[in-house]
Amino acid sequence: MSNKERAIQLLDGIPENKLVFVIDMLENLKAYAGEEIEPDDWDLQMIERAGKENDGHGVPVEVLADELGITL
Repeated sequence: MSNKERAIQLLDGIPENKLVFVIDMLENLKAYAGEEIEPDDWDLQMIERAGKENDGHGVPVEVLADELGITL
């Protein structure tokens, strides 16, 4: 099933009085479709920071959960 077919399927399940919210979201998304937004100063700082902190290796979810005190 394509994304468009899935979207139509989901729309069919939404009551008519709630569709106004979906239409508003879609119109806003369409306005930005394909638009490339240049990174601002904050974005560039975060990219630089991530480059310094990221050694290219991932962290196993078990290690992250342990650091956060979460039991999986």
